[in-house]
Amino acid sequence: MMYKIGLVGLKISIEQILDLAEEYKHELEFISFPYVKTEETEKIVKEHNSHVHAWLFSGPIPYEIAKKTLGADKIMVHVPATESGFYKAFLEMIYEQGKMIEQLSVDTMSSNNVSEEALPQLNVKPPKVYTKVFESDVDMNELLHFHLNLWNKGKTEGALSCFPSVCEALRENGVPAYRMSMSKMEIRQTLRILSEKVKTAYFKDTQIGVEIIEVEYFNRVAEEMKTPYHLQYLELRLKEMLIQLGEKINGSFSEKGNGRYMIFSSRGAIEREIITLEDTIQKLAFEADTTVAVGVGFGETAYSAEINAFRAIQHSKEMKKREIVIVQDDGKIVESPGKKKELQYTSRTQNEILIEKLKKGNISVKTYKKISALIQKMGWRDFTTKDLATHLEMTERNVRRIVADMCEVDLAQCVGQEAYANRGRPSKIYRLL
Repeated sequence: MMYKIGLVGLKISIEQILDLAEEYKHELEFISFPYVKTEETEKIVKEHNSHVHAWLFSGPIPYEIAKKTLGADKIMVHVPATESGFYKAFLEMIYEQGKMIEQLSVDTMSSNNVSEEALPQLNVKPPKVYTKVFESDVDMNELLHFHLNLWNKGKTEGALSCFPSVCEALRENGVPAYRMSMSKMEIRQTLRILSEKVKTAYFKDTQIGVEIIEVEYFNRVAEEMKTPYHLQYLELRLKEMLIQLGEKINGSFSEKGNGRYMIFSSRGAIEREIITLEDTIQKLAFEADTTVAVGVGFGETAYSAEINAFRAIQHSKEMKKREIVIVQDDGKIVESPGKKKELQYTSRTQNEILIEKLKKGNISVKTYKKISALIQKMGWRDFTTKDLATHLEMTERNVRRIVADMCEVDLAQCVGQEAYANRGRPSKIYRLL
């Protein structure tokens, strides 16, 4: 299969990348989207996102803009700005001027301060460097004036910039300016990463996926029906909804009896239609007037995908509000996929010290990983048992017991307590270790 890659950058950068992309011509088809100004990136990715499998950016600035515009759903890679670009430009400057440079100005992106990284690695007397740090919404004039002002005051012997237009304008003003550009090695490495990511995504997309949908308390629903015909009509309506879902994900639908149904499809199709699955469940629950549990499993074989789907539905049934649960081929559990409260964690660990502590505290790996995933997602440094209970749909009493066990085996510690004006015991504040 040929993958379409959107290639975004300055014309000169795109040409550099295409020169080295020749060896990937049998698997990757590059579609060039050159820009004059970096802010054009937003329009480019919005317009063409549905036509490409992945994006490759010539540098960190267009990449950051695209990430803000598209989110994290698409494969996106960029050629990183590393020390080699600085060294290359610095060497050119020394060579052209025929002397060691002692003062210079540099502009660099805030997320990757190249001059800060590069200079300490040189075993020479470092030059005095004036650095201008910029964000992705950088103003070129501001950068130009930064370099020019220092030059006019006699504080620098030249400038290094990330932007060809800034270098050009500086040279027109008589400033020796050099562009910090990407090296061939960085481009090759980025193309390798892109190729691997695209292949991985393809294999992931074509894994087998199984949805198990269970209309719960089906016997009770059946008993409440006035006549057997009413039950048969209900079953027909439920089946119609599920067949429509199966059709949407190109799946194979089968009825297992007693309110349980299965749909086999591919991982990619299921992941793309999670919202359709969510809508179908709501309709089923409304139609049958009962709760509906859903487990989705992914795997390399139909057997492993089915096993994971059974694990997922058991997990769904343990939740107060029945949410969709996915168990992936690597054992990762995803609760409420696609929703704001989505939570991902693994039910496995190879850390022997952790296993020992969990065994000693009688805590399951799944429970511990779920708690630490929640704390990380919420960005909590410290937490109370009430915080955990609210988000984990567990009783506070149960959470208190788990946290006490975690403290017992040095997985958490009590770091203080909150005192409230109203009566009742103050809440203890904990921190994961």
